[in-house]
Amino acid sequence: MRLLVIEDADILRQSLVIGLGDAGYVVDAAADGEEGLWLASEQSYDLIILDIMLPRMNGFELLDRLRTLGADSLVLMLTARDNVEDRVLGLRSGADDYLVKPFDFAELLARIEALLRRRAGCASNLVEIGELTINLHSKQVSVSGVPITLPPREYALLECLALNRHRVVSRQEIEHKIYDDKIEPMSNVVDSAISSLRKMIDHKDRPSFILTRRGHGYQIRQS
Repeated sequence: MRLLVIEDADILRQSLVIGLGDAGYVVDAAADGEEGLWLASEQSYDLIILDIMLPRMNGFELLDRLRTLGADSLVLMLTARDNVEDRVLGLRSGADDYLVKPFDFAELLARIEALLRRRAGCASNLVEIGELTINLHSKQVSVSGVPITLPPREYALLECLALNRHRVVSRQEIEHKIYDDKIEPMSNVVDSAISSLRKMIDHKDRPSFILTRRGHGYQIRQS
């Protein structure tokens, strides 16, 4: 999943990028409001972490303009402004959650997981698709009760498909959500990753958990 951090404090911004990257997310970052709005309007992000007191455009104005543009990315406001009026204004302006600094990184991760889970229509961190079980918190996968260790990229691909299980996900969207910008256009990294993931989770005598929608992309099986 791809996140955008809009935070002007260098040390905090860098630590968020590193920490969220270690947690398995692809992370972009902006240091001021104008750059943040440009990135958020040019690309599709699963979730945006947004400070309020930003140079060149504050977080409230950025959020208002983003929603006016029709962007539906989840937004978590992360700010030192802790009064009730600011929290209410943020949520009524279109934010999906509000966390006050200083904060515990584990709580931030839990809130991100909860927001992404709710967006996907999942009531808990356990996603069950037939014999396949995915724990979105621990990032553990099992098939028929047998644990399977997936490399980070294959897990990110499986999670991406599971959280979008009711629709086809195009190759371009998969590239955007789980790869950084260094891959070559028209490369076959997605097809290779799908092939690798199938070998890890599929049973040779049963249909694949991942369906190929020729010309459109991939979709995980519904049951």
